[in-house]
Amino acid sequence: MIRNVLENPMRTTTQKLSGLAGVLAAALAGAACTGSTTTGDDAVGDDDVPVDEWDQKLAEREYDYGAALRIAALRLTGQLPTLPEIKAIADAGDVAAQKVVYESFVRGYLDTPAFANQMVRFWRDAFKMGESAMLDTAPVFAAQLTVENRALSELFTATTGNCPTFDAAAGTFTAADCDNGVTTHAGVLTNPGVQAHFFSNMAFRRVRWVQEAFACTAYPAEVAEVPVDMGGAQAYSSPWPFESIAGRNNGGTVDFHDTSAVVCANCHSTMNHLAPLFANFDDQGQLQTTIQVKTPNDGAPDAKLTDWLPAGEATAWRLGVPAADLPALGAAMAADPKVAECTVARFWNWGLGKGDIVDTLSIVPSEVIAAQVAAFQAGGGTLQDAILAVYTSDDFVKF
Repeated sequence: MIRNVLENPMRTTTQKLSGLAGVLAAALAGAACTGSTTTGDDAVGDDDVPVDEWDQKLAEREYDYGAALRIAALRLTGQLPTLPEIKAIADAGDVAAQKVVYESFVRGYLDTPAFANQMVRFWRDAFKMGESAMLDTAPVFAAQLTVENRALSELFTATTGNCPTFDAAAGTFTAADCDNGVTTHAGVLTNPGVQAHFFSNMAFRRVRWVQEAFACTAYPAEVAEVPVDMGGAQAYSSPWPFESIAGRNNGGTVDFHDTSAVVCANCHSTMNHLAPLFANFDDQGQLQTTIQVKTPNDGAPDAKLTDWLPAGEATAWRLGVPAADLPALGAAMAADPKVAECTVARFWNWGLGKGDIVDTLSIVPSEVIAAQVAAFQAGGGTLQDAILAVYTSDDFVKF
């Protein structure tokens, strides 16, 4: 079992160590009794510093560009590498020469129609939408940005060309504007397919989509360093002031201040500051001049701004990051380092064969992708470059 965990080529160093936790429980318990954190003859190094034998085993992984090429080709094109490509790696010589050949093939894959198709599929999965003319516009736009190596920021800030079409046979994109009554578009945030697909009471499915797709976590999105006891079943853990959202005691018709079973405000302190920005889109994704979403109250009445926020409270992306409208929200998201890290983490899990980062809790520890995130931010957030960084990382090419 230990060998299977260690030799799985699709696991990063940190994820492998996590996977060993159950296997090592008994060994670690015994080590605790003896005062050592390792077992075997190498428990203490030359300088009397404990040596973790699992780190040693992970360090023993070797470069295998032939195996990496097979995985990369399947992910990036949907096809196995050709026999000439396989032979080129095998005949290249030493590891340094194999690296050059391998990376040239990966770059070549990124410039093919097959890669464009893979990107459409990737973003459909990430966005949980697609495969109809309207529902495809958001994932196709994200795929276009990726294939053309454009910046992540455009996903939230682009004002034109946000509803392109895709020719799967040719692997090409045709730019088109979204036509849903929006004066100033904000990338996918004003996309009609997004608004229609995630229509719900009080626009909460729309803000959940934004959070999970681009911040890679479920709600609550913000957590205070010190929770506050509100006299309920749990502590209030959001950094927002408790009264910054609506409840029946300050003008709302839904009691977001309820603490009897769960503390609703832990999640809704952020959600309620976002949802009004999406509230004027109807169930067809068209922007109207009035609020189109309902409350869950008896008779499903139309929501009012005071159902989310008390009078005078402004909309925001996060505490201290106001967002008066969707273009401002897009700018705030584009500047958020957590959004950049989420994007890299999604590419990482895709490359390393993991499940959805939110649905399956396949969380990528920040330290695992720190180098890739830093390069992504330093390079202006270009999407195809982020993919290349994943597929050329040591964790991808070492087995």
